[in-house]
This record gives sequence, structure tokens and C-alpha cells, in this order.
Amino acid sequence: MQYRPSVDAAFAALTAEDDGRACRELSPDACRAQPGSFLRHAAALTLTKSADGLIDPKLVLSWLLTTLGAPAIFVGLLVPVREAGALLPQLFTAGWIRRLPRRKWVWAGASLVQGAAALAILAAGLTLSGAAAGAAIVAALAVLAVARSFASVSYKDVLGKTVDKARRGTATGLASSAAAASVVIFALLLMSGLVERGVLVFAGLGLAGIAWILAGLVFATLAEEAGATEGGRNAARVALSHLAYLRDDPQLRRFILVRGCLVATALAPPYLVMLGAGAGGVFEALGALVLASALAGLVSSYVWGRLADRSSRLVLAAAGGLGAAALLLALGVSAAGLSGTSWALPVALFALMIAYQGVRLGRATHLVDMAPGDRRAAYTALANTVIGLLLLAGGLVGALAALAGPAAAVWLFVALSAAGGALALGLDEVQAD
Repeated sequence: MQYRPSVDAAFAALTAEDDGRACRELSPDACRAQPGSFLRHAAALTLTKSADGLIDPKLVLSWLLTTLGAPAIFVGLLVPVREAGALLPQLFTAGWIRRLPRRKWVWAGASLVQGAAALAILAAGLTLSGAAAGAAIVAALAVLAVARSFASVSYKDVLGKTVDKARRGTATGLASSAAAASVVIFALLLMSGLVERGVLVFAGLGLAGIAWILAGLVFATLAEEAGATEGGRNAARVALSHLAYLRDDPQLRRFILVRGCLVATALAPPYLVMLGAGAGGVFEALGALVLASALAGLVSSYVWGRLADRSSRLVLAAAGGLGAAALLLALGVSAAGLSGTSWALPVALFALMIAYQGVRLGRATHLVDMAPGDRRAAYTALANTVIGLLLLAGGLVGALAALAGPAAAVWLFVALSAAGGALALGLDEVQAD
């Protein structure tokens, strides 16, 4: 497949490489198609990451259910359903996906389903209230999460076949930064009061649905070569073989342990908001947290991605240390009575979200570069399934916060982040030739 010179030029500029056609792992045909593939990956991921920011269950959907009068139980189900639903099915879907020579269709189809689920959430929000709205929105979110699990298993394998080893983190980092810009606009509008905030939330849900649908259409145009299909077995046998990988590969075990500790950077933000409860209304808290998250992604994701292409091990270590420092800052702000100010808590949230972006990009790049080509889907499924179980267990953190206050939960997250960063130093340098 031939691409216009402008595509080659854009690829060279974004990757900062003079030898844009030189490939270390791709076939000659995939190498020639790499400039267009790189841009398609970046475009599709930009759309889906933007949609993630607009529909964020921790913030946007929690606010929506609260305003619709849904019982608190449905609000509490949002994050576990979204996170565990996206991870736990993967151990069993990887074997089926393995039988498909071209897995881009799995990702594209899953993106379309996520778009439809987002539009279903919008419809429920517009037409239902109370428990009915809560049940409908949680059910639609569950569908979205399961579709996301299919996309997650298939994506890294497609990325490994279409973008070369030294440029994968750059593609994902570029998309994260571009998506963050759109979410910044959304957050600023939420905080400005120029548009009624309820209207903005509903508009964001609609845009998220459209973005997922467009991403699926873009991804379907990738030039993906047929891959190996052996190893696609029934769920029970696939599960057993995946567990064997965990038993036999000490680096995989360490990577999963590191990733498990670093989930603290994803779970902590709501507890930081709890530390600052009473400092502002729900709308101000929503806008501030969305803005902090988006700005952190905008300023750090591309840099984290470039660094991950050089040493994903050190990126994970640095992100763990930064996460622990950000959480300590939040605890200090609270102890000093400054959490009600306009600057203190947002600064801590901003630092934490920078760490979170580093964890996301570091773990994705490390897993793709660590796994043998014929095991990428299996390693991804196994790692995500274990993390899904840990996220469900994270419900205990909520109980801890209820019993001892949010500061106790934040201290736990400090310990986990610091431990994850330290353990990451023991990972192999998988970017080395």
C-alpha cells in the first residue's frame, strides 16, 4: 500500500526519526505501511481516549446518577463495573481472538459497541430517573466495559504487527495528549458556568458515543497482515495455559505485581476530593478534577510515551514515586487546612494525574515489548484479569475510608504507589536490543 508524501512527512515529524522506513520487528510490507498505520492508530486512540474523558464513570457518570436521584448503590457500582468488566473477561476472550488472523476487526467492532452503549447511557439519562435510571445506566456501562475488554486484548497484538518497537509508545502518548486537549475544553466549560452543566454532561455523552463509532471506522482501515492463529482453544484450556505463563515467567509475575500496586494512582482521586469536601459544590469539584486530569495528560503523555520507548521500566518506577509524592502532598494540604483553597488540592490532583499517565503508558509499552510476539494477547489477558480481581478487592478501600476516613485510604495508596515504583526497578530493560 502506498501513502502520500505528506503522510510520510507527518510520521517522520511525530516520531523524530530520519530512518522512518527502518523497522526492527515488522515485515517489509508492514514496514512500508507503517506511516499510515501509525497515524491511524493515533487517530483512533485519540477518539476513544477523548470519549473516555467525556464519560468518566468516577466523575461524570457519578454526577449524572446523583442528579437523577438514583440510589447510592448504583453510584457505588459504576467504577467496579467499568474497571473489572473491562478486565476480567479477557482471560477467556484471548483464546477466541487468537483464532482470528486479523484482529483489527475485533477492536473496530468493540469500539462500535462502546459507542452504542454510550448513546444508551445518554438515552437513559434523558428519559429515566431514580432506580430505573441507575439500573439502566449501570447495565449499559457493563456492556461498554465488556466491549472494552475485547478491544484491550486485540489492540496490543495489532499494534505489535503494524507499528515498530521503537515507536509504539509514541503513538499512544501522542493520542493521549491530543485527547486531553478536548477534555480540557470540556472541563473549562464545566467550570465556567457559560453553559448549563447538565446540558454539557449530556452533550459530552453524545459526543463520546460518536467518537467511539468513528474510531471503529478508522481502525478498520488499518493495513494489518494475517497473523498466527494457533493456540486458540476453549476458555478452560486457555486459562490453564495462561496460568502456566504466570508460573514460568518471573518477569511477568513481577510486572503484574508492579501494575497491581500502581492501580493506586487510578483509585486515589475520589478520596482526594473527599479530603477537600466542603470546599465547593459538586459542579466545581467535577470540573476541577476533570481539568486536572486532562491537563496532566496534555502536558505529560507524549513525553511519557517517548521515555517509555527508551525505558518503560524506569517510567513505571518514576511514576510510582511521583504518585506517592502527590498523595503525600494532598495529605499535607489537608493537615494544614488548605484543602479549601482554590489552588492546593488541584495541584496535588495534577501531580497525581501526571503519575497516572506515566503508569498507563509505561505498563502498556512494557507489556508489548516484554511479551514474545506469539504471546502478546495471552500476556495481556492474564495481566488484566489479575488486575481486575485486585480492583474488585479495592472495594475494601472504600470500607476503610468509611470507617477511618479518607486520609487512611490515601495513606494506603501512598504505600502502594511507592512499593510499585520500587518493584519496577527490578523489571528487565525490555527496550534493549
